[in-house]
Amino acid sequence: MKGEEAPVGLRERKKRATRAALAEAAVRLAAEHGIENVTVEAISDAADVSPRTFFNYFDSRDDAFVMIDSDVGARIRRAVLGAPPELDPLTVVRDAFAAELADVESRHEVWNLRAEVLKQAPHLMVRMLGAHMEDELVLARAIAKRLDPDAPEPEQPGLYPRLVAAVAGTAVRISMQHWGAGGASDPFPVVFRSVFAHLAAGLPAPARGDR
Repeated sequence: MKGEEAPVGLRERKKRATRAALAEAAVRLAAEHGIENVTVEAISDAADVSPRTFFNYFDSRDDAFVMIDSDVGARIRRAVLGAPPELDPLTVVRDAFAAELADVESRHEVWNLRAEVLKQAPHLMVRMLGAHMEDELVLARAIAKRLDPDAPEPEQPGLYPRLVAAVAGTAVRISMQHWGAGGASDPFPVVFRSVFAHLAAGLPAPARGDR
């Protein structure tokens, strides 16, 4: 049925696990030895794969540090376009991101280490920002296509699709920062959905207990 997400197959699960292992190895090595002292060979060895396998998942050593996954944008695009037509765009985008962030809690330590590593490497922050901007444009195009399925997917989406994509990306970042910094006692999925609930409500001033 249209809108139902197909189960993730064994091959895809293995690919995601290998990518995660490489990213974790890169971050841990950088935290211990400094980014400048970490090589592709060292990352690959720590993840028990070959350097050739490393380049099946990342275009460069730096991409592993910032955990750039070139498949994320495509998966979110498919989820947005395949969701039931009666759902509003913000709900669809929220659910697509929620599926991608399902393992955040189990990788809390790695995400915190990554944040510390990136603080010491401004060039990686710039690289990550560029990747996020590319993903945001892909998402905006998917939202525009969803709003007008009979029209070609636009190269330059309109104001509304761009705004939804940008606001959703910010909501994801704030959710992770707030939860990761210990600003919430709730589990990450609760924080994540709370942030999107504020957006869906139009950001009215919250009640005192929800601030």
